Amino acid sequence: MKTPQLSLLVLASLFVIGCDQQKAAVESKKDATKDAIDDRKDAVDAAAKKAEKQTEANAAIDKANIEASKDAAKAQLDADKKKADAAAEAEKARINALKK
Repeated sequence: MKTPQLSLLVLASLFVIGCDQQKAAVESKKDATKDAIDDRKDAVDAAAKKAEKQTEANAAIDKANIEASKDAAKAQLDADKKKADAAAEAEKARINALKK
């Protein structure tokens, strides 16, 4: 081959190799971006699951607190009822004692 043709062939080969390297770099960057996005999606899923579990735990705590408050209020009302009954019995006994 003549030198100019050989030089042209070498330049064309270098250009093709350079383009392939650029394409490979672009493909590598695309893959890295996709992997990073997938990692972020996994992190979002994990955070959502954690938040759901925490919300369920908070709901259970709130429900238990409501039940405890209800039970305490009922107990207080029962005590008030017994106190009123005892006061009424005492008043009746006082009235009976006065009549004698």
